[in-house]
Amino acid sequence: MDRIEHRACFGGWQHVYRHHAKSLDCETTFGVYLPPQAEQRSCPVLYWLSGLTCTEQNFITKAGAQRYAAEHGVILVAPDTSPRGAGVADAEGYDLGIGAGFYVDATQAPWSKHYRMFDYVSRELPDLIEAQFPATKARAISGHSMGGHGALVVALKNPGRYRSVSAFSPIVAPTQVPWGQKAFAAYLGEDREAWKAWDATALIASAPERLPLLVDQGEADEFLATQLQPQRLREACEAVGHPLELRMQPGYDHSYYFIASFIGDHIAHHAAALKA
Repeated sequence: MDRIEHRACFGGWQHVYRHHAKSLDCETTFGVYLPPQAEQRSCPVLYWLSGLTCTEQNFITKAGAQRYAAEHGVILVAPDTSPRGAGVADAEGYDLGIGAGFYVDATQAPWSKHYRMFDYVSRELPDLIEAQFPATKARAISGHSMGGHGALVVALKNPGRYRSVSAFSPIVAPTQVPWGQKAFAAYLGEDREAWKAWDATALIASAPERLPLLVDQGEADEFLATQLQPQRLREACEAVGHPLELRMQPGYDHSYYFIASFIGDHIAHHAAALKA
């Protein structure tokens, strides 16, 4: 594991590391913010999953999250959004291949060799963080857009592993919208029943844990009607009584201006659960 960035930030340290990920069979990077409290004791961890085309840099440079993590004593970990490098499969367009891992474990060639982001973010990366940093096993997870989909699915498929989950502008029903359908057909094959194992709205019905969901969605988001469709998540949660706080925010779009406006609320939400 090589440290490639090291910057003082709100009394703590923003790092970026590179390592060889066994799950992905390639080199990958992740950001880790250690709040000032980590100098004295182990701290809980909030994992952030970014959206299409992003790396760890989008979150650590644009969200303004370190200020709130320092206030609450929470470590922030932000992985990349897909495997990268020579020999990693790719495709034309921004919504499939590099930068678009969709946080699934691909089953179809050529994607299955490297595209195992679910395994990486839910198992390998937390194991590494808890072994190498002053981190407790109290975990929370959040994300944006494709990463919001990832956060919801990772939490729903791992009952008891996370204390809390939230999302900004998540793709709540990838089996029902173009972004998800394109990615799932490539990564998982043409069996649409198999896709449901990676769809938050489908997982809600049988979720063994009723972990409350916090979702913020901008009403001026250009992808709201075509790709995000948060009403599908509301309907799925209402059908089984799964706790959901869906906050529709007037005037806000899909950008990091939106995330920066409400990231303090989300970190406070997670901090309360992590410290309970």
